[in-house]
Amino acid sequence: MATPETIRARDLNARLAQGESIQLVDVREDQELELARLPYPVVHLPLSRSGEWMASIDAQLDRDRPIAVLCHAGVRSWHFACWLIEEHSFGSVWNVQGGIDAWSVDVDRSVPRY
Repeated sequence: MATPETIRARDLNARLAQGESIQLVDVREDQELELARLPYPVVHLPLSRSGEWMASIDAQLDRDRPIAVLCHAGVRSWHFACWLIEEHSFGSVWNVQGGIDAWSVDVDRSVPRY
């Protein structure tokens, strides 16, 4: 069974800052997104509303670009990343280790922790 690679928040930030074309997918809920956001554009796919976007996943994400998935701490994003690989055969999928909380601690302390 294929699983996503793990990427640390600081490494993801460095790659994004260098202009790499990485798709960021945030699977947190609306209220979590309001509390703490990345300074980069994200595709917001809250897991609780998967019925709304599941059928259009191929239209939402580009198979030719790597995907980095995040949540609050890295658990929900891991499950979503596995789903992308196992059920939809996406290739380059990373799970952001520690999620937005790790981003707050290791990259940008101005991003609120919750």
